[in-house]
Amino acid sequence: MPNRPRPEEALDFLRAELATGQSEMTEWTTRGAWLAFVRFGRWRFDTAATPDSDGLLFQYGTYAFSGRPMFTVGLTRQFDVTDDDGEHDHYVQVHCELRYEAEPDLDALGSFDSWFFTMPPPKITASTPTSSRRPPTGTRASMCAPTAPTAPTASSSATSLS
Repeated sequence: MPNRPRPEEALDFLRAELATGQSEMTEWTTRGAWLAFVRFGRWRFDTAATPDSDGLLFQYGTYAFSGRPMFTVGLTRQFDVTDDDGEHDHYVQVHCELRYEAEPDLDALGSFDSWFFTMPPPKITASTPTSSRRPPTGTRASMCAPTAPTAPTASSSATSLS
């Protein structure tokens, strides 16, 4: 699609949205990261006109991926990149993750994940997704970042499938 950014540029768009709210906060909250992700989710990228070419994933749960258990909130956007013949070539994923010290209240939330793949693109708001099991909005996040403790972790990866 002309005049739309390529999926490979999506990480820069997410980082810009996260930086928009950073000057207003000394620590990230789940709500602050979610609102940045909502703004990022509204950007339209140059993807194929198929129902699964641009997807959003919201997930949370307590996991011990790198040592001690942490309550993790993950926000991911996945793009299906096609070749010149319109066939699937690979995926590009842009991911933002918040990690919290495990606490009984957070552990009690269990785990949750939900993908949004729709055509036309989803209309997302500050309250999407709705669930009766959400992390408390007043909880502060400890961001896993390579440079600064208050900077969110945002990463991108491309995966090819044979």
